Order: sequence, then C-alpha cells, then structure tokens
Amino acid sequence: MPATLTDDALARRRAAVSRFVRDRYGPRGTLRLHRAALGWDLLRAPVNVMLSPVFLLTRLVGWALPRLGLRRAGAWLSARRVFLPSDMGRVIQTDLEALVADLDAQGIGPTAPLALTRQAAAAMAETRNAVSEITTSVIVLVSGWLLFNRATPGVISLAGPLAEMRAHSTAVSDFLLGDWLGRAWYWAFPVELSPWEVILTGVALAVIGSLVTTFAGLVADPVQVVTGTHRRRILRLLDRLDRAQPGPGLEREHLLARAGDLSDAAMMIWRNLR
Repeated sequence: MPATLTDDALARRRAAVSRFVRDRYGPRGTLRLHRAALGWDLLRAPVNVMLSPVFLLTRLVGWALPRLGLRRAGAWLSARRVFLPSDMGRVIQTDLEALVADLDAQGIGPTAPLALTRQAAAAMAETRNAVSEITTSVIVLVSGWLLFNRATPGVISLAGPLAEMRAHSTAVSDFLLGDWLGRAWYWAFPVELSPWEVILTGVALAVIGSLVTTFAGLVADPVQVVTGTHRRRILRLLDRLDRAQPGPGLEREHLLARAGDLSDAAMMIWRNLR
C-alpha cells in the first residue's frame, strides 16, 4: 500500500467497494447487468465457451515462457485477449474503471496508469465469466445425479445418457403394440444409439450450456456478494494497482472452470479403456 494511504483512507476505500459490490452485483444490480446480454451476446456466448480451452492454454504457456527465459514472448502471449468482447463484459469493465476513477477522485484510489487499470478490469470481467462457467458445471453435475444417478462433470458425460433416454422414449412411444409393451420390449432389448445421435445431443447441450453460462451470474453474483468473494476480488485488484503490478495472468477460477471439462475427458477415456 502507498505510504500516503492512512488507515482511515483504507476504511473509506473498503466501504466504497462494499457499496459498489452491493449496487452492481446484488439481486437488482445483477438483473440490470444481465440486460446487456439480451442481444449479440447470445451468439457470442457459444463461441466464447469453445474458446475457453484456448484461453487456458495461452495463459499456461504465457506463464511458462518467462521461466524458460522467454520473457517478452510470455508477456506478449499473456496479454492476448482470446474471448470475443461481450456487451456485458464491457459494462463490467466500464463499471470497474469508473470505480477506480471515483476512488482516485476521493484520494483513496491506486492512481495507477490508465492502461494497467483497463487491463485489470478486463481480466476481472473474464474471471467473473469463469465463475459463471463453474456455476453451469455445477448445474450439469447436479442434473446428472438427479436424472441418471451418476457423475456428469461436463457436457460430454451428460450427452450419452441423455441421448439414450431420448432415443428410448421415442422408441417406446412409437412401438406398435403400445407404450406398456414397448417399455418391456426395450428393457429386454435396449435401443441402439448411433454416434451421430450422441454428437448432436452434445452439440445441443453445449449451446444450451453456453446460454446458461451467460445468465448464470443471476445466481452466482448475489451468492458472491453474500460470501464477500466479489469484495475480496476487487480489493485484491486495487492492491495490485497500488503497486502498479499486473494481474497473476491466470486466476484460479479459470482452472476450476476447466476442471469439469478435464475430468469429463478423463472419465470418457477411462470408460473407453474399460
């Protein structure tokens, strides 16, 4: 912290951040925020979900390159913006930049270079999106337990049983001798699935999941307000700006967001090996 920032100034900063979090990410605030997603963001969302593994890869390589002596290449790669800019992301970034400017005007801000502030605000918008992906993964996992009594950490593991359930239901309803005999017949002789049915189900689930991710903040934001997660994240951002330091490059939320996909792929490989 700068030496000029007294304990009273720090308390005022924390109070301002708390007010900002309640206003922007509380139930009413997050509802206003998500109005920005009712447009082109609905089309950008599936693309950004597909780009998430690319984002993780670039950040991991960007972290590794400086440790191999390639600092400039690592800094260049870490600064790349992988995701398509969304309208909601722009609103989040603008709000954060306005918060920092307001704190600076009160004499309790970090007074960091504008470029560094913009970079930090953009990174926080991406981190918030990663939390939305985590929320979607939890929804998929719970859905798998409720519907099939099995762990489904991602779309891949959910697509197979869902396609099977859909095919079974269709076959039973189309059975010539009625539903009751149809259920008995297909219990004894299960419906055979084509790979294309599973693939198409997976694609449909991926599109639905991306839309759920877009609006998952309606649940995730108020929860993070109550737990203090939003407040702590913004205070850490301000602390880094105080020292004019860039962000960590890869927040733990991005790793958690990809954990479901990685475990999903591992489970699929394990089932195929068995």
